Amino acid sequence: MARRRYRVVYALMALGFVGFLAAIRISDPAPMVALREAYFDQLQQLRPRQAVDLPVRVIDVDEASLSRLGQWPWPRHVLARLNERLAELGAAVVVYDVLFAETDRLSISRLLDDPIVADALAGVDGVTAIEQLDFDQMFAGSMSRLPVVLGVSHAGGSGQRAQDAKAGFVQVGGGVDGVPVLPTVTGIVPVLYDAATGLGSINVSPSGSGGVVREVPLIWKTESGFLPSLAVEALRIALQESTFILQSDPSDIGLSGIRIGAYNVPTNEQGQFRVHYRPDTSDLYVSAYKVLDRDHDQETRQWLEGSIVFVGTSAAGLLDIRRTALSESIPGVSIHAQIVEQILLEHYLTRTTVQDTIEVALFATTCLLVFLALILFGPVISVILGGIAGAATFALSWQLYAVNGILLDATFPALGGFLVFTALTAFQFIVIDREKRMIRGSFSKYVSPTILSEIEKKGHELKLGGDMRDVLVMFSDIREFTPLSESVSAEDLVVLLNDLFSELTDEILAESGTIDKYIGDSIMAFWNAPVPVENYHSRACNAALRMRAKLAAFSDKRDRVGQRQIRMATGLASGSACVGNMGSRDRYNYSVIGAVVNEAARIETACREVGYDIVVTKAVADHARGLALLEAGELDLKGVSQRMPAFLVVGDASMSMSDSFRALDGAHKSLVAAVRNGADIVSSLSECRDLCMRVDPALLDFYSRIETRRSNFLPDPGRRPEDRPGVAQ
Repeated sequence: MARRRYRVVYALMALGFVGFLAAIRISDPAPMVALREAYFDQLQQLRPRQAVDLPVRVIDVDEASLSRLGQWPWPRHVLARLNERLAELGAAVVVYDVLFAETDRLSISRLLDDPIVADALAGVDGVTAIEQLDFDQMFAGSMSRLPVVLGVSHAGGSGQRAQDAKAGFVQVGGGVDGVPVLPTVTGIVPVLYDAATGLGSINVSPSGSGGVVREVPLIWKTESGFLPSLAVEALRIALQESTFILQSDPSDIGLSGIRIGAYNVPTNEQGQFRVHYRPDTSDLYVSAYKVLDRDHDQETRQWLEGSIVFVGTSAAGLLDIRRTALSESIPGVSIHAQIVEQILLEHYLTRTTVQDTIEVALFATTCLLVFLALILFGPVISVILGGIAGAATFALSWQLYAVNGILLDATFPALGGFLVFTALTAFQFIVIDREKRMIRGSFSKYVSPTILSEIEKKGHELKLGGDMRDVLVMFSDIREFTPLSESVSAEDLVVLLNDLFSELTDEILAESGTIDKYIGDSIMAFWNAPVPVENYHSRACNAALRMRAKLAAFSDKRDRVGQRQIRMATGLASGSACVGNMGSRDRYNYSVIGAVVNEAARIETACREVGYDIVVTKAVADHARGLALLEAGELDLKGVSQRMPAFLVVGDASMSMSDSFRALDGAHKSLVAAVRNGADIVSSLSECRDLCMRVDPALLDFYSRIETRRSNFLPDPGRRPEDRPGVAQ
């Protein structure tokens, strides 16, 4: 009787767990999405789309073209010549995966925008001719030779209202509420917008974030209406169609597909298109310099004649390399080209809510089969039956993919049997221990072990939202990163950044700092959160000094093997900010938001203006007493209404007590007083230059700029306008 009652309780617990897991699958949390997408990537890697010769090509602004024609962006008269050459070679449509948000700064006509140049050339013969050398006008004029599609991109809070699309849109069926929104875009120079035949979005993901590009929105919603993606806009122009037909089920609020001429292109409810990749091969690309060079006409004509021609870049330094489902890193422009290829072949990958229902049903069936076998026949038979059910599910998934292009996830049903088999003995351990590992895994790379222990104790407090507290924010950025990125391959650049940031991160964590994020070539960190840190102003400054020393050792190693040395600029600001978990309810990051973040970013940028590598605000200097600090004047910072007093962090407490720094500090104060009193500073400046050689020779650059930065030390910024520096951007 007891055994029977035990089996009933055991069965009810297992059935409840099956129902619980099924409910989780229906809610589709991020880990399951990631697993499913990884499985679909494997299907594509096992059987990618076969390459077929189609009239789609990419003009590649590659390293060879950059070495011959100069750094990017090229003057637009070069792009005008590119259009003319493509017209001569018979291209059907030219599509630029390039932004044209600003007028060409290299245009000769813009010389006359400078009042000094305009006055100097007043009345001189040929001025009218100079005015006519407007490269944007040349580029726009070349678009009359053939259809041209230009691109816009999501611009966050710094963009503008989207310009009207060139295409028409007709909705058939229900609504299109799920289409991703572009609130602001980069825009296009008006003369180019007017001349272009088509307009499309170059974004390949709704968030604009990195990672694997699997689905690409074919349609976006803006304040001006709908906006097509670059790929479908190119196809519309090539087919000489005027309108997109947005198709949806009358009973649904999401898209089901887009019709372009004779092509019915399936999408999901959000208007996203699943890309079925083919291996990236050289036959898709033509180097830009070959198109411009008539010596290659015979070679290029056979590739370009009658083709939809995309213009983009594979150069590593231009940072448009994306990861695909085939685990390849390819230029972003190639994704647009492959979408057009896929539509021309009418070869699609589809996944609808029907597949979701089938997957949940297979999961529940497998779980029940495994559990019943476990109760009735024991673990061995349960494992065998579970294995057979899992193998059958994978076989069905492969058949649907290979024959019909239908994506059915086999991982969740197959793993269900294993989860049920282990659930009753390991469930509580998995849930409790996984939460702890998640917290440690999330924060261990960003905070010191001491702070991590505090976070683990308060794990229940790590929820969405934040609170106000006093913090110190640091931004540290690699100087002259563009030349550095152009001198190495993308793979080597990633290794370099990882090695460097690992070294610098250790120094931040050693001083109880918290890593907020890595932004390209820069690090953002903050102090006094998530737990209070005693003397955090001094600790942050010491972290910056430790980073300087570690960077010097890192650069010395590179110098010994003949590699480019690396320099960094570091800015620190302190004040009140909101600190906490920022993001959506499902995905968020621990971060800091407030005016102090902007101040730190701008003070870091001002390092170039000041001529020194570590610059802090007065609020930091006031609380970091005992360190070797020098006044740097008041700086104009973009986005900050008042000029902000700044200080140089020259050294630690031991340096501040040294005789050499004390002598320099006294001479520096005399120099600043002389500047403010309007006195002659030649002797004071010379003394400071001599003394700084015994403290930090890098201060020579700072003192060499004092004469041109007089206004930074004057209480009235209008007193010496000729000395007033530009605003730190």
